[in-house]
Amino acid sequence: MRPRVVVLAKAPRMGRVKRRLARGIGEAQALRIYRACLAATLRRLGRDPRWDCVLAVAPDRALTGWPRHCQTRHCQTRPWQTRPWQTQPQGRGDLGERMLRGLAGGPGGCRRGPAVLVGSDIPEITAAAVARALARLRRADAVFGPSEDGGYWLIGFRRPPRRTDLLAGVRWSSPQALADSRERLERAGLTTALADPLADLDDRDSLRRWQRTARRRP
Repeated sequence: MRPRVVVLAKAPRMGRVKRRLARGIGEAQALRIYRACLAATLRRLGRDPRWDCVLAVAPDRALTGWPRHCQTRHCQTRPWQTRPWQTQPQGRGDLGERMLRGLAGGPGGCRRGPAVLVGSDIPEITAAAVARALARLRRADAVFGPSEDGGYWLIGFRRPPRRTDLLAGVRWSSPQALADSRERLERAGLTTALADPLADLDDRDSLRRWQRTARRRP
């Protein structure tokens, strides 16, 4: 069955996105970075014919505004037009509930087949990295793409989760988020694997680390 790639995104509005990052660099700069990362993610993943593309959006009422939201000064094209992006609401709940609902196909979801979900703040995300994560699901029930701060930029399942409480109790936005998540799934009887590590831009420190790494590359 054809896999799905789900991008979890918030409507790019001043003061509503990347709040921890904004505390370090200002709301305007945080919004600019978020818009650029989101547009690049949709463009890079939307070009690949190996999967169906889904955008899980918040707030739910923003479903109709994405053509306007995703344009940036650096990307005036519409990246979702490279291939059709389905849209679905994230619904209510904490991050874990919203991710699991997105992987299942949205509220009341009943999708089948493998799916991975990624964030919209991963500057070096590529279709190749996502494809390698999907390949891990041939031998594991779930996959995580670790980030250097103890969290993760990707989560995926060989079969869509039927429960939205599988990640209850995870210490989100902490160095324990990945370890907690793996422990919860393994306790539920699922095997887990790790995909490529990638940086996500959660705060000023993670932004500075990524900038230093990017400058050192040839």
